[in-house]
Amino acid sequence: MRHFLDFEKPLAELEGKVEELSRTTDAGGIDVADEVARLRDKAEKLLAATYAKLTPWQKTQVARHPDRPKCLDYVAGLITEWTPLAGDRAFADDAAIIGGLGRFRGRAVAVLGTEKGHDTETRVQHNFGMAKPEGYRKARRIMELAGRFGMPILSFVDTAGAFPGIEAEARGQAEAIARSIEAGLSAPVPFVATIIGEGGSGGAIALAAADRVLMLEHAIYSVISPEGCASILWRDAAQAATAAEALRLTAEDLKRLALIDAVIAEPLGGAHRDREATLARVGDAVWSALEPLLPLDGATLKARRREKFLEMGRSAVA
Repeated sequence: MRHFLDFEKPLAELEGKVEELSRTTDAGGIDVADEVARLRDKAEKLLAATYAKLTPWQKTQVARHPDRPKCLDYVAGLITEWTPLAGDRAFADDAAIIGGLGRFRGRAVAVLGTEKGHDTETRVQHNFGMAKPEGYRKARRIMELAGRFGMPILSFVDTAGAFPGIEAEARGQAEAIARSIEAGLSAPVPFVATIIGEGGSGGAIALAAADRVLMLEHAIYSVISPEGCASILWRDAAQAATAAEALRLTAEDLKRLALIDAVIAEPLGGAHRDREATLARVGDAVWSALEPLLPLDGATLKARRREKFLEMGRSAVA
């Protein structure tokens, strides 16, 4: 059953009528094929009109859509010979961060990502995509392994942020995130990160300190969630829509600010409406970003990556 967002209610009604009529080949001797075609055309036009003018808050809802492809979907669709790696060699394995080795279009790569899960059971299993310190230490371990063996790094980011619990703070959450960012910036191999859903705060940057940062059209990437921002600034989480507008968290805004490198177009109606097409588009975009980086040596990659992020700071100050 398709899940509709709040702003999609008129569309839900239309598509419901289409499905109902489609199950009726003859209603009292009346051929309904023409009516089905008319309603289907009307629904497609409404879908196009709705998604052509999404607000930042509506894009936030699309980025969080429960049916949106998750990290493991991209791994299954794009990575062959997948071998997952577990643990940080210090405390435990974190299920929110996925890591391992495989092949992307025939080339050996290291893969990282945050996994939210698809249903209640898997969401709880993966802690809703919110990693603890051991997750970021696992990411650091895999990035260092990739550098040692000359494997490019691919990451797929979809997290509301790092886990905020007291046990995470007690085990050094901030230090673990900082070390993961450091490992990304220091990796002597090509690194391509893709924001596939939510890119929340340091929990996202820890896996996105990359040579190229790509972002799906309806994904979001921000220092804080709209609800968190609204709670701090207005003491009212109901102001989330206003906060989303102010945060400039959409792919278009971030591309214009030169904080990401490319926007990947989603199928009409969002990635959840055509998962296969989305996977194919992301695969093509990742390869287009990765291929020019492959001939570069480690020193050049690190110098260019360092300059890329320093320039962001200079632009912000200016």
